[in-house]
Amino acid sequence: MTEKDINAKRFLDLIQKSRKGKFKVYIGMSAGVGKTFRMLQEVHTLLRNGIDVKIGFIETHNRKETHELLEGLPIVPKRSLYYKGKYLEEMDVQAIINLRPEVVIVDELAHTNIEGSKNEKRWQDVMDILDAGINVISAVNIQHIESLNDDIKEITGIEVKERIPDSVLKAADEVVNIDLTADELITRLKEGKIYTSDKIQSALGNFFKPQHILQLRELALKEVASQVERKVETEVTGGGLRQERFLACISSNHTTAKTVIRKTARLANYYHSKWYVLYVETPRERGDKIALDKQRHLINNFRLATELGAEIIRIKNSKVATAITEQAEARKITTICIGKPHITLFKVILSTNIFKSLLNKLTSSSIDLIILS
Repeated sequence: MTEKDINAKRFLDLIQKSRKGKFKVYIGMSAGVGKTFRMLQEVHTLLRNGIDVKIGFIETHNRKETHELLEGLPIVPKRSLYYKGKYLEEMDVQAIINLRPEVVIVDELAHTNIEGSKNEKRWQDVMDILDAGINVISAVNIQHIESLNDDIKEITGIEVKERIPDSVLKAADEVVNIDLTADELITRLKEGKIYTSDKIQSALGNFFKPQHILQLRELALKEVASQVERKVETEVTGGGLRQERFLACISSNHTTAKTVIRKTARLANYYHSKWYVLYVETPRERGDKIALDKQRHLINNFRLATELGAEIIRIKNSKVATAITEQAEARKITTICIGKPHITLFKVILSTNIFKSLLNKLTSSSIDLIILS
C-alpha cells in the first residue's frame, strides 16, 4: 500500500467514524448496582432537553424503583419469534433503524439472541445500530468481559456463558462505572431491591459474598480506569510513548493457550496496542499427528483471539524459538507473552532447549518476555 493509499484510507476511516453513532456504556461490578436505573434517569433528562430518545430494550427485573422510571417513556415494540414451540420476544433492530431516533437505549449488552435472529449477540445488534448513525446507551456487568472470564471463574467459581469481546468496550466513546460499596450492595439485596425474596439467601451464599464483590469492584474500577487512560493517551498526549505491540505464543495445549490469549488481550487493551497470536506448527504437531479434539480446541482459540482483536499468525517451523524471534522482529514486537511451563523456570533455563534458545535470542534485543501463569 502506497503512502497515497494510506492517506486516502485514513481519511475514509475519519468519514466513516463521523457517520457512526456515539456509544456510551454503563458498567458495574454486578447486578443491582443501578445501571438500568441510571440509564432511565438519563432518558428523562434527554427528553426534557428535546432529544428524540427511544427505549430499544430494557430489563427492569421487576425492580419497583426502576420500573416506575419506565412509565411514559417511548418504547420501540419488540418483535416476536417462534422458538421451540412458543413465541419469544427480542429487540427489533430494524424497527429502531427505520425510526432513526437520536438516541436509543439498549440494556443487557451481553445477551444472546434467540436462534433465527439476524445476529447471534445483542452487542452485534448495537454495532448495526451505531453503523446506521444512531447513538446508543447500553449497560453490562464486568463479569461479561471476555478476557476476564478466567478471573471471574477464579473469584466466583462460576463460568459466565454470555460474554462480549473486549473490542466492544474499546469501541465505546464513553464508559461510566456505576459504583457501590460491598455493604451498600448487600443492603440493597437484603431489602429485596435486586432479587425476589426466594432468591436472596442463595445470592448471599454465592455471587454476593463480600469478598467476591470487593474483587469484582476492583476489576470494574480498573477497567474504567484503563479506558480513561487509553482516551487520554490517544486524544490528549497524542501517543508520544513507545507504541507497544504484543505477541502471544500458543501451542495446542488449549487451557494454557486460552489463558495466554485472554491475558495478552488485557495487556493490549490497556496499552491500546496492536497484538498477535502466534502458533508454530512443529513436525510433531502436524494436522495428521494431533488428536481431532486438540485441532478443534486450537480452532476455537484462534476464533477467541480474533474476537478479542488479535491478528493470527500460523506458521510451520521445527525451531520454535527461531520462529518466535523472527516473527517478533518482522512485526516490531515489544513484548512476547508465553504460558507458564509445568516445571520451574530454573529447570526450563537449564534443560529446555526452546526456552534457552528464546532467552538467548531476546537477550540481545529490546523485546520484553512475560511468562503468564
